[in-house]
Amino acid sequence: MDKTLVQELKEEIIEVLNLEEMKPEDIDASAPLFGEGLGLDSIDALELIVLMEKNYGIKLKNASEGKEIFRSIEIMADYISKNRTK
Repeated sequence: MDKTLVQELKEEIIEVLNLEEMKPEDIDASAPLFGEGLGLDSIDALELIVLMEKNYGIKLKNASEGKEIFRSIEIMADYISKNRTK
């Protein structure tokens, strides 16, 4: 797994979602982003979709695809590394 990309994603998620009280090291890369883990909501999911498109050139086809990809930062990083165009 690309540790640099995982770190980058943590920083971008904190910035995009205005999680000022969090530091990258506070986020467990394997923890769920929604529900129990980071506790993100559907608005946050839209922000993550925009982030992936803007920063990595990845367009998600539908919300259910996003649900799979956004299960954790590790899964996101893996998906991005295989599909990025930027």
